[in-house]
Amino acid sequence: MAAIEATGINKWFGAGEARTHAVKEVNFEARFGEMLYVVGPSGSGKTTMLSMISGILRPDSGSVRIEGTDIWGLSADALADFRLHKIGFVFQDYHLFPRLSTAENVAIPLILQNRDWDESIAEAERDLEVVGLKNRARLPPVKLSGGEQQRVAIARAIISRPEVMIFDEPTASLDGDTGRNIVQFVREHLLSDKRCIVIVTHDSRIYEFADRILKMEDGKVMGVERSDLDAQ
Repeated sequence: MAAIEATGINKWFGAGEARTHAVKEVNFEARFGEMLYVVGPSGSGKTTMLSMISGILRPDSGSVRIEGTDIWGLSADALADFRLHKIGFVFQDYHLFPRLSTAENVAIPLILQNRDWDESIAEAERDLEVVGLKNRARLPPVKLSGGEQQRVAIARAIISRPEVMIFDEPTASLDGDTGRNIVQFVREHLLSDKRCIVIVTHDSRIYEFADRILKMEDGKVMGVERSDLDAQ
């Protein structure tokens, strides 16, 4: 069973002469145990597709299955619960709350699951240790570097132990060395045979960490390539 399987998904935006076919009959599969990149020029439909396969944006046609579940066949409440437990999403701009501590930011998914506050903070601190930020738990995000904020966002994404992790341009706001270190960390510490990681990126400097690279252009999938890593 594929971790993610999208079949014939389409998305339009606008109306009349301004109507745009942003994603065109895309078929997509991501597997457990792999790091799959989605690449392509700006406007190619990458982020729109990412939003549809992660349960954020409903496709106008087609289906998306995660671990065999048709996510767009779920009710709104069931989909929200599914995403909370099954999908870890790391946004390009981190989306950290400035008035919360680092640990409180990480604990948010557990709080939303009605977990005990103290237990949630304790688990957040353990995950901060996993991403190398044990000593930053009490600091607000503004006191952290860009690379540290990215790792906080990663800790928040993994705290529910999701089988699917999705990253939107994880290195866009980082310098080259920091970006490579973040993606290398994700591959070495988070990828497993029970987890699938999908990364949308423009950054060719991190291609070496991918198992497969899916290329998009003008809303279509133009092909999927094995990386040198996958061939080893």
